[in-house]
This record gives sequence, C-alpha cells and structure tokens, in this order.
Amino acid sequence: MSSTTRLDRPAGSSAKLLDITFMAANLVGIVLYLVLASRGWRIPQEHGMVPVTGEPFVWALVLPVLGVFLLADIVWGGLLLRDRVSKRGLWWLVTAAVWLLAIGIDFSRH
Repeated sequence: MSSTTRLDRPAGSSAKLLDITFMAANLVGIVLYLVLASRGWRIPQEHGMVPVTGEPFVWALVLPVLGVFLLADIVWGGLLLRDRVSKRGLWWLVTAAVWLLAIGIDFSRH
C-alpha cells in the first residue's frame, strides 16, 4: 500500500509546482495589465487630434497590478536564490522578459 505523504514525494516536486504557479499567475497578471492599459491607448484614426489620453486614470488602475506582481516576483526570485537552483532561475528570467515585452507593447501604443 503506497501513501502520498509529504515524506514520500521527491524534494523538487513542490518547488516545480511553485514555479508553475508563479508563471501562471504572472501570465494572468500580464493579460490583466494589457487589458487595463489598453483603455488608455490612442485610437490610430485620432493620432494628432487628441493631445491627452486618459493616462492618469489608467495608471491608477495599472500600477497596483504592476506592484503586486513585482513584489511576488521579488519573493519568487528570493526563493530561487535561497535554494540556489540556477536552472529554475531561467523561468524567472523568461517571466521577467515577458513582463518587459508587455510593458513595451503598452508604451508603444501611447
């Protein structure tokens, strides 16, 4: 009879699950960021006609999302550094690169 207690599982299994959880949460955060930020994007037909978009209101919605995920990613990076697992750190770097891509897409639309 086999049991699935915490002692029977390999040590790395929970850490991999944690990485997948952080990556999935970041994916949701990136989509949420782009959806909220898109409210302030200029309409291409109005380029040059409207001098100011609704950016202050959009940033009031978007900054908390960025702050929460920045804090979560710092915690995730700290856990990776504490465990000294360099292979799993690549997923953290990929997640950071996707965030930078999303921010770049947002800034290109203003």
